[in-house]
Amino acid sequence: MLNFDEARFLRIESGAVALAPSIHAATGELLAKGARNIFFLGAGGAAILMQPAALMLQRRSGLPAFMEISAELVAGGHHALGRHSIAVIPSLSGATGESVAALDYCKDRGAAVISLVGHKDTPLGQRADHAFVNFAGDDTSSESFYLQSLLIALSAMAHCGEFADYERTVAELGSLPHHLLAAKQAFEPEALRIAEAFSTEPWHIITGAGGCWAEAWYYGMCILEEMQWIRTRPVHAADFFHGALELVETGVSVVILKGEDACRPLADRVENFARRYTGKVTVLDTSVFAMPGVSPETRALISPVILATVLERLSAHLEVRRNHPLTTRRYYKKVSY
Repeated sequence: MLNFDEARFLRIESGAVALAPSIHAATGELLAKGARNIFFLGAGGAAILMQPAALMLQRRSGLPAFMEISAELVAGGHHALGRHSIAVIPSLSGATGESVAALDYCKDRGAAVISLVGHKDTPLGQRADHAFVNFAGDDTSSESFYLQSLLIALSAMAHCGEFADYERTVAELGSLPHHLLAAKQAFEPEALRIAEAFSTEPWHIITGAGGCWAEAWYYGMCILEEMQWIRTRPVHAADFFHGALELVETGVSVVILKGEDACRPLADRVENFARRYTGKVTVLDTSVFAMPGVSPETRALISPVILATVLERLSAHLEVRRNHPLTTRRYYKKVSY
């Protein structure tokens, strides 16, 4: 595969799932001490990657779960945040300004903080009540954050008596790194084909639903916009028909991310519409990737993880085809803002 280190990838993603016992113990400890709700925070892409876990709790658990942007939480507050709260804060660097401010804000109000970081010797790595460290780079952090936040949500539900299949699901996640590697290998020719098609596209509508909406939002904002300077219009598949549909015409690129959860029909609806009006429809569907031993229930949970891992292959080819390294920035961490 182009510019890819298989051993490094397996080490990082295996490191994420290996945190399951420690995450389960920490979550259980905090719930036993009286935690009554959980906040998933973060800044930028890291915050977006918390959405599938937060949504699962909101829809399947009696434990109140909130997804908030760190900077807005600090600016506006939240009546439910306090000494009975767990705050989950991801930051690959462990030093993101908005996230460090959120850590201080949460701790000042008595909340317990769980941090997900790539480096221990950082503000978030040192000052959280429970810091989970798994080194990753930009090309591997999405899967790592998705998996760690999913493990937190699954653990919380298990401790609350709401998820009887916890042990089986965690065991299935243990095999996931090798399945993700196989998915990358299978997708490599398609990644090159799509990169060639996308190399001259001026903009894209990118959409998804359920857990996959987070990946559509993340990939449009953090990869295509930030790392490739390509204009995008991320839009939830359900909201596609309340504005974005009027932008579809001959020659407009529409990218549809499909997972395997109950919200898949929302993405099907967009595809059925878009194919009538533009020949540039790209569908990435997690169901085409074989993962022996992974149950349909677990596949539904990890759909955004699968999409993140194959989209990394698209990014690797896109930066070469466009002669635009993924590390190139105009402003991010280069000027004061």
